[in-house]
Amino acid sequence: MVVRRRKKSPKKYRGSRTCGGGHHRKRSGAGNRGGRGMAGSHKHKWFHVIKYMPDHFGKHGFNRPPKLVKEPNIVNVGDLDVMADLLLEEGIAEKEDDRIVIDVTDERLKKYGGPFDKVLGRGRVTRPLVVIAPEFSEKAVQKLEEAGGEARELET
Repeated sequence: MVVRRRKKSPKKYRGSRTCGGGHHRKRSGAGNRGGRGMAGSHKHKWFHVIKYMPDHFGKHGFNRPPKLVKEPNIVNVGDLDVMADLLLEEGIAEKEDDRIVIDVTDERLKKYGGPFDKVLGRGRVTRPLVVIAPEFSEKAVQKLEEAGGEARELET
């Protein structure tokens, strides 16, 4: 078979309506391109899919069942510092020596968005607080200890 060095269209078919394709209806439909859109992607266009869209079909990774995924309810040490006096008044927190003891797993914290699963370190701690929680971030522990307080971890 002879390999053409130059395309026919620029020299021969410029100005012609069908460029050697016969009647104008012959190259008009979707059948000429093997179907519309992704038609034939599991049949005659399969090699195109493998080459240019390798991740198009199939499942990738997994999703855990939503009832198993537990989003921890969090509170920041700065918020606890601000709420400390209010919690003392309501009897949710207690005074131990000169430090305020707050148990963030207490059910009475419901109106403040609690009970909480984790204490994070955002905000300023201006007084010694003893916070009891199941989990702490490193920054939260650091800020509590710098203010003369303590982070007590609950065993769950």
